Formats: sequence, C-alpha cells, structure tokens
Amino acid sequence: MKFVSIVMGSKSDYEVMKSCSDTLEAFGVNYEMIISSAHRSPERTAEYIKQAEEKGAQVFIAAAGMAAHLAGVLSSKTVKPIIGVPMSASALSGIDALLSTVQMPAGMPVATVAIGKAGAINSAFLAMQMLALENEELSVKLKEDRIAKAKKVEMDSLEIETIID
Repeated sequence: MKFVSIVMGSKSDYEVMKSCSDTLEAFGVNYEMIISSAHRSPERTAEYIKQAEEKGAQVFIAAAGMAAHLAGVLSSKTVKPIIGVPMSASALSGIDALLSTVQMPAGMPVATVAIGKAGAINSAFLAMQMLALENEELSVKLKEDRIAKAKKVEMDSLEIETIID
C-alpha cells in the first residue's frame, strides 16, 4: 500500500499536524503518523524510515520546531521526497525551525513549506501533487479542488460587490 508518512518531533506538534492528516483524509490518501525525534530518539527514527519504505511510504513529511532537524535526518536516510514543516516552538516563533529546515546542503533536498498550520496543510497538498504524478484519480481530485477554490473566490467577490452596491 502506498502512503504518506508524517513524522513529528514531539507530541506538541500533533495539533498543528492534524491539519495535514485531515487534508490527506479529505482526499482519500493513506498516511501514517508517528512521533520520533531526530535528536532524542535517532535510532528509532532511522529504523522507522527503513520500515516505512518497506511498507510503501512514498513521501515523508517531517515536522519539528526549534533548531531540530528532523527533515534533514530523514533526507539523509532515504531518497524518497521529504517535505519539512517548521513548527513554532520557541521564542523565535519558528524562524529557527524554518532556517534549519530550508538550509540543506547540496544533494540533500528538503522541500520546505510555511511555519505552522498553513505549512502543515500545504505539506499535504505538495505530497498529494507528488503522488498524483502516477495517480490520475488523485490528479483529478486536486484539479477539482482548485476549481472549487476559484469558484469560492468568485462567489465571495459577488457577495462583496452586492454589499458595496
């Protein structure tokens, strides 16, 4: 079974990353979600990556705050795509996590999305776009979602124009 793996550095990331899993569920995409720290449980993290690939993980989403570098560790252990979600977990409001996630050395790519909930949701969409390269049904669902979003903007605009008149 093909699926998206969501790895969080700590339990405190769950509330934000639930937005990611909810988005995947809305599109019928299989996922697995675990907590494993790059620094506090490195052996668990390495073993999980190996097991997840054997079970069918196609894309990994890694969420971590502060200067933790879960996404980088995942990138060092697999050639599957990695999407990093910086979390706001420090006095720096996630800027430290953003920089540690986006600043990867050449040849060790991590796609990096926005800090927090918007990033969690966008990580799900980016993972689905990757999966849709070989899944026409998912590609159609994503296109339909874009059309629905565009129509909502048009409807919202009509409502505002009516109020202004």
